[in-house]
Amino acid sequence: MSAFRGRGAVPPKNYVPGLGRGAAGFTTRSDVGPVVPEDAVTGSGSRAAEARKQLQFGAPPANYVAGAGRGAGTLNAQGDEGPVGAYDSFSGYSAAPQKGQYDDDDDEADKIWATIDERMNRKRKKKGDNTQDDADDDAGGRKRVRARIGAQFHELKEKLAEVTEDQWASIPDVGDHSLKYKQQRRQQDTFTPLSDSLIEQRNKSQLDASAGNAALAGTTIADDGSGFKSVVADMSGLSAARGTVLGISLDRMSGSVAGNQTSIDPKGYLTSLSGIQSVSNAEVADINKARLLLKSVRDTNPKHGPGWIAAARVEEAAGKLLQARKIIQEACEICADNEDVWLEAARLHPHDVAKSILATAVRRVPKSVKIFLKAADLEHVEANKKAVLRKGLEANPSSITLWKAAIALENAEDARLLLQVAVEKVPHSVEMWLALARLESYKNAQRVLNSARKALPNDRSIWIAAARLEESQNHDEVIDKIIQRAVKSLEKNEAVVTRAQWLQEAEAAESSGAPLTSAAIIKYTIGKDVDDEDRQRTWTEDAKGAAARGSIATARAILSHALSAFPTKRTLWTQAIDLERNHGTAKTLDEVLEAASERLPQVEIFWLLRAKEQWVNGDVNKARDILAKAFAVNPESEAVWLAASKLEHENGEVERARFFLERARQRAPTARVYMKAALLEREQTNFDDALQLIEEGLSKFVKFSKLYMMGGQICSENLPRNKTSLSRARKFYERGLKECPESHILWILASRLEEEAVHFEDVATNSQGSGATKARSILELARLKNPKNPDLWLESIRLERRVGTTKLAETQMAKALQECPKSGILLAESILSSPRVEQKSKAAEAIKRCPDDPLVIAAVASLFASENKNDKARKWFDRATVLNPDIGDIWARFYLFELKSGTQDQQEKVKAACIAAEPKHGDIWASIMKDMKNRGKSVAEGLELVAEHILLEQKKALVS
Repeated sequence: MSAFRGRGAVPPKNYVPGLGRGAAGFTTRSDVGPVVPEDAVTGSGSRAAEARKQLQFGAPPANYVAGAGRGAGTLNAQGDEGPVGAYDSFSGYSAAPQKGQYDDDDDEADKIWATIDERMNRKRKKKGDNTQDDADDDAGGRKRVRARIGAQFHELKEKLAEVTEDQWASIPDVGDHSLKYKQQRRQQDTFTPLSDSLIEQRNKSQLDASAGNAALAGTTIADDGSGFKSVVADMSGLSAARGTVLGISLDRMSGSVAGNQTSIDPKGYLTSLSGIQSVSNAEVADINKARLLLKSVRDTNPKHGPGWIAAARVEEAAGKLLQARKIIQEACEICADNEDVWLEAARLHPHDVAKSILATAVRRVPKSVKIFLKAADLEHVEANKKAVLRKGLEANPSSITLWKAAIALENAEDARLLLQVAVEKVPHSVEMWLALARLESYKNAQRVLNSARKALPNDRSIWIAAARLEESQNHDEVIDKIIQRAVKSLEKNEAVVTRAQWLQEAEAAESSGAPLTSAAIIKYTIGKDVDDEDRQRTWTEDAKGAAARGSIATARAILSHALSAFPTKRTLWTQAIDLERNHGTAKTLDEVLEAASERLPQVEIFWLLRAKEQWVNGDVNKARDILAKAFAVNPESEAVWLAASKLEHENGEVERARFFLERARQRAPTARVYMKAALLEREQTNFDDALQLIEEGLSKFVKFSKLYMMGGQICSENLPRNKTSLSRARKFYERGLKECPESHILWILASRLEEEAVHFEDVATNSQGSGATKARSILELARLKNPKNPDLWLESIRLERRVGTTKLAETQMAKALQECPKSGILLAESILSSPRVEQKSKAAEAIKRCPDDPLVIAAVASLFASENKNDKARKWFDRATVLNPDIGDIWARFYLFELKSGTQDQQEKVKAACIAAEPKHGDIWASIMKDMKNRGKSVAEGLELVAEHILLEQKKALVS
C-alpha cells in the first residue's frame, strides 16, 4: 500500500479502498476519472488548457460524438468516420471503432437514453433547478459550462495523497449493508439493551425474587472492552418481564376483599392510561417559546403578577407541576400584595398546603375579599367557615360580599342580628335593608324600611317593598298612598326612573304575589312621558305586551286605567273582554261586560255577549233579564230580538220564541227577522205558515235571496214531491234568479232541482238524462251571468261526475282552472279527484299557485294521510285549521284522520279545538248542519256526522 501512497502514485489495477475490511467493491466515474492524458493536463498550451477544462467541468472535447464509446464512429464533414479515440461522457476515449459494430440496438439504446435525459431536464426546469444544466448563457451571451459533481471534489481527491498510512489504517470498516447481509442479521439472535426503568425496579427490589429471575431470564452482561458494562436482554425475556411487571402493578392496585378474590377496575385502569397526554413537537416548541417570553416579562417587570401566573400555568400545562409551584412560590415572595398570585398558589397546591398559603396571604393582604372567601371555601367545618368570614369582616367591614356569605351560613335569628350590624356598616346596600325587613316583624319592618328610605332616598325598591308589606297585611287603602308618595319623593330627589322601569317593577310585583301594588304602580306611572294623542295606542300596546309575558294583572290594570281615560272607546272594551275571556274568570268577564254595557248601551254586542255567557253558565233567567234591559235601551235592534228568540227556542220555549219574533216583525221588520220566523215554523213542520211568512217577507224585501232559497227548499224537500210541489219550487227559484242573478247558490239549487226532478215526473215524457241536460244548461247560463265564479264551475264538474261523464268533467276542470287559476276550492278538488299517479304533481302545482289557501293545504294533508305519512298529514291539517278555522269540512277531515291514525288524546284535542272555533261554513258542513233533522245539534255532534259522511263518500269512491 505504501508503494502508491505518495503524491502522483497510481494504485494497482482493480484496487478498491476498504475491500480488505469487508467493503463491497464498486467503481464509479469519479474513481476512474476522465480519460485525459496526464501530460495534456499538466502541460502548457491550448490543448492542456482544454484538457484541464474538461477535467474541471466534465465537458467533452471537440470532435466528441455521442455513442462513440459504445462503438459509434465519428463523422467528419464529408461523412467519414472520425479519428481513433473518440470521446464518450461515460467511457472516455475509446479505441478506434470497428466498422459494423454499431447496430440497430445501439441506435435504439441511444434514443432511449436521449429521451430519458430530455425528460429529466424538463423536470429540473419545472422545479426551477438549473444546477444540472450543461450550459447557461453568461452575461456576455457566451456559453458557460457548469461543473459536474465529480469534478467538484477534485481538489479533495488530490489531498488524499497527503494521507499517511496510519490514517488509512484508522479508517473504520464500512461493513456490508447489502440485502443479503441484512437477511443474515435477522436470522441471528437479536439482543437489546435492558431499559433503565427495569434496571431501577430491580435495584430497588420492587420485584420479588421469582419475578426478578423471570425478568432477567436470557439476560447477559457483556464487556465491550472500554471499561463500561452493557446489559443486553433477549427479546423474549424482556416480553416476559414486561408481563410480570404489569401483573404486579395490577395486583398492587387491586383491593383485597373477603376470601381469595380481589376486586379491580380494569376500565378505570385503562382510562388512566389513556389519560396520559402525549405532547407533539409543535406543542413543545410553543411551550418553550412561551417560557422565554414569560421569563422576559418577569425579568422586565418582576412586580407584574399576571406574568408569574401565566408562567406557572405554562408549566402546569406542560405537566411540570413542581416547577409551576416553584414559580408561584417565588411570585408570592416578590408580588406579596397581589391577591391573584396568592389565589393561584392555593390552587396549585394540595388542600392542606393551600390553607397554610392563604393563612399567610390574609396577613400579607388583609384587605383582599377574594382571599377570605377562598379560605372559607377550603374549610370543611361550618364553624371554621364562620370564623374565617368574621375575621374577614373585621378587616373589611364594608364588604357586601363578605356580609352576604356570612349571613348565608346563619339561621334566621342569627342572620337578623348580623343584618342589623350590616346595615350600620354598609348603609348603602339596598339588599341588606330589604333582607332585614323580611326577617323582622311587621312593626319592626316598618321602622327598618323608614330607616332605609332615609339612608337611600333615591331608591324605588324600598318604597315598593313598603307597599308590598302593607298588601301582605291587607291594608289595601294604604298601597296607593305609598306609591303616590314614592313617585313624588323620587321626582323631588331627582331620581331618574323611566316609564319602562316602572312597568318592569309592576310586573315584578305581580310575579311576587302583590297585584294591588302592581296596579298602584300602573295607576301613577303609566301616563309618564306619553303624549295625549298617543295614550290610547301606547296603552293598548303595553297591555298586549304584558299579557304576552304572562302579567295578566298588570295588563288588566293598564286597560282599566285606559278605560277610565277613554270610557267610550269600543276597541278598548273589546280588548278588555278578550283578556278576561282568555285569562279571567266568569265573574271578572261578567263584570267587564256589565261595565261595557253601561258605558256603551247602544252597542248591542255587549248585551248579547253578556246574555250568552250567562246562558252558557246555566243561568237562563239572568240571561233573560239582561236581554230585557237590552230591549229597553235598543227597542228596534234586530240582533237583540233574534237573540231573545234564539234563547227561548234553545231552551224549548217555542211559544215565547214565536212571540219575540212576532214582536220583532212589528218593532224591527227586517228580512232576517222574516227568515228566522219562517225557519222556526219550518222546524215545527208548519210549512204553510212558513211559506206565508216567506211570501210576506218577499213582498217587502224582494232582493233577499235567502227567502227564495228557503221557499224552494220547503217545496222540494219538505212537501210531498210531485209535479205541484216541484212547480212551486221552480217558481221560487225563477223569481229569485230574476231578482238576484248574482246569487250563485240560487243557481246551484235550481240546477240540482232539475237534476233530481226527472225521478218524480212522468218518465215517459222525459228521456234518460234530460234532468242532467237541464241542470247543465242552467249552470252554463249561470256562468255566463257570473263569470270567474269557482263555485259554479265546481258544481258543473261534480254534475258531470254524478252522471258518469268523467271525460267531460276533466274538460270542465281544465276550463275552470284556466278561468280561475288561483281558486283554492278548484285546486283542492283537482287534487282529490285526480288519479293516484297525478296527485303529487297536482298538489305541487296547487301549492305553487295558492300557498296559503286552507282548502289546498287540507287536500295536501289528505294526500299525505293516504300515503301513511301521519306526522306530515297532522302538521298540514293543523296549518289548514289555523289559516281558516271557520271551515267545518277541514275540521271533519282532520278528525277523521285522527280517528284512523291518531290516539284518543289527539282525537279529543281536535274535537275540542273544533268546538272552540264553532265553524259555520263548508259544503258538506253547511248541508248537514242545516238539514232539518240535524237542527239544534251541537258542534261536536255535527263534527261526528260530517266525518261519517266523508268516510262514506271515500268508500263509495273506492268501490267505483
